[in-house]
Amino acid sequence: KGKGPKGKKITLKMARNSIRVSFNGRRRLDLSKMGITTFPKCILDLADVEELDLSRNMLRKIPNTIEKFQNLLWLDLHSNQLDELPKAIGTLQNLTFLNICNNKLTIKSLPEELTLLKNLRTLNLGLNRLESIPTTLGSLKELIDLGLFDNSLTGIPKSVRNLPKMERLNVKRNPLPELIEKEEHTDFVKRIETLHLVEEKDLCSSCLKMCRGERDELHKLEEMTPSSSKKLSFPLLLTPNSSAKDNQEEWRVR
Repeated sequence: KGKGPKGKKITLKMARNSIRVSFNGRRRLDLSKMGITTFPKCILDLADVEELDLSRNMLRKIPNTIEKFQNLLWLDLHSNQLDELPKAIGTLQNLTFLNICNNKLTIKSLPEELTLLKNLRTLNLGLNRLESIPTTLGSLKELIDLGLFDNSLTGIPKSVRNLPKMERLNVKRNPLPELIEKEEHTDFVKRIETLHLVEEKDLCSSCLKMCRGERDELHKLEEMTPSSSKKLSFPLLLTPNSSAKDNQEEWRVR
């Protein structure tokens, strides 16, 4: 009663077999898409890895024992059911990449300790339940890429907008005043140019629903686009004029 789905149990042997060496030589513990509902305690024995992927599971919480992973440079927790982050996340001082997109996070569930990640270059907070962003995120001076798309944001603090190294700030599909008018006039061609091919099985349910909606919109636009079945014809160009009849064979070769 009241219990969620029983997830897959991860053993230490399974976890060891899930370690991969990424293209940059880092060791990645890849436990994505494993049906995990609780953080596997056994992986604390593998806390010396540089990358940890727990994305696309059913995790509701990350324990404070995450602090054991002091070598982490890359942490992917996207597409779970997280409604809070532990304060201990702030101890992962070497993190340069943190993806917590597509969860259930609110402004209250973002710990202040998140701003202690001074080496963070990529932070993805998209597809959550954020109505505002803490101004303290402006202390992440190394941040280059910040994803805030698909939330309920009505404003972005100046301290965040003015981050010195920021190259990409994705705030699409938020009720920001400056975006509403732009989104109403989205250019059809540009949308097609930014499409990427993925398999449906690799998309989370909310992402899949969004993609299908976008696809239906494209189909509607295609149906509205007039198509001409008639080819342009220039009958006068098919026959040489009178002055060229003497050189007709030469004209045809050309």
